[in-house]
Formats: sequence, C-alpha cells, structure tokens
Amino acid sequence: MDERIPSGAAIVVGMPRVLLIEDDQAVRDGLSMALGGRGHAVDAVATGEEGLARLASRPPDIVVLDLMLPGLDGFEVCRRIRAAGDLPIIMLTARNEDIDVVAGLAAGADDYVVKPARAQVLEARIRAVLRRSGQPAAAAPTPAEIERHGDLGIDRAALTVTKGDKPVALAPTELRLLLELSQVPGRVLSRQYLLESVWEHGYFGDSRVVDACVQRLRAKIEDDSSAPVYVQTVRGFGYRFGPL
Repeated sequence: MDERIPSGAAIVVGMPRVLLIEDDQAVRDGLSMALGGRGHAVDAVATGEEGLARLASRPPDIVVLDLMLPGLDGFEVCRRIRAAGDLPIIMLTARNEDIDVVAGLAAGADDYVVKPARAQVLEARIRAVLRRSGQPAAAAPTPAEIERHGDLGIDRAALTVTKGDKPVALAPTELRLLLELSQVPGRVLSRQYLLESVWEHGYFGDSRVVDACVQRLRAKIEDDSSAPVYVQTVRGFGYRFGPL
C-alpha cells in the first residue's frame, strides 16, 4: 500500500487547499478567515496528530504548520510530512530565533513566517510556494533533453532529476534551487539573488532559508555532503553549481 502523501491536486484548478495546523484558537480562526477571504480553502486543526490524520483523508495543496504544538510538535510533524512526500510546508514560529528557524528548515519546511503572522504576508508566501510546486509535468523526455552534469541528470521539461540511473526525489523548493543553480554552471549566485528568484522574497528575505535548503539538497544529490561537488559554497559570496 502506497502511503506517500499526495500533493498538488488543486494548484491549477479551483481554490488552493491549505491545511492549517495551529493550536491557538484565536490565531487559527483569524488566519482561516483571512486566507479564506483571499481565495484559499482552509482546513484548520489544532494538533499535529489531527493534522497528519487530515492529510490522509483530505489531502491539501500546502501545509501551514505551527512549530510549537502540544503533544506531537511541529518539528516532528514536518519531518513526517517530508519523509512521506513533497507536499509544500510553511512553518509558523513565535520567535525569530535561529534555533527555531534553522531546526524547522532542516526538518524540511520550504519557508517560514514569524508570528503574529500578517495575513497578507502569509498569503503571499503561500502563493509563492504554490507557484514553485505547481509546474505541470511534461511528456517523457528524449535523451537529448536531459542535461548531464557528472552523474546527475536534469530534465527541465519533465522536472525530474536522476543520479546514475536512479530518480532523486526532491521537494519543490529543492528542485527549484537546483534548476536555478544548474542553469548557469560555474557562476556564483548570491543568497539574496536566490531568495528573490527561488523563494520570491525581497529585501526582508532570510538567507538561512537558502542555507537550509542547500543542506537538504546536498544530502540527496552529493556522494558526500561534507565535500560537495555539485552545490559548492563560495564563502562570503554564495553558491555555484559544479562539477567544474
């Protein structure tokens, strides 16, 4: 039996479905009303356990997840969602502290918003993440359409990645980051540029989002993530794509 979490069912057609997992009723009700008024179908629950159960019975297009939940906390919920599939996740954190943000991003979140979350900010982040994950798949590629970079194969039309002969499962933001970097092999791209092109963040973007996504991407495509060949750090400047 396939237990992977489906995603993307309503990104292109109909109202995007948001699963909001938030234990504070006032916040839950306020965000549900605000997002509903902005064209989202919101399914709101109070606990991580309820959220995971709802994923199976009523799959959303995106999850908005409070990190500080009672019982099963948001970090563990995020890890379980990410282990089961590529469903986009935006985390809500009460404090803009490094430990919360970095841990949440490392657990697999695509983006984060600091509470109290302004509805227009959260809604903009939701739409940006859905745009990144809502690309339609193309027909099966021909060998000429697949870019080869060492052992890595990238098909931009079908949005697929292989390493050797094996497919590599990437979350939407990880895939978008890889596509952006591999588009210009050898060129150094700054964190700010990547924030604007991949995450669609402007001046107030947080470079920790980029660094955490790079770490997750390396874990999936590198033979040794501590000595990366494909996604290389240029200290003080940003990242570049190899092998050179």
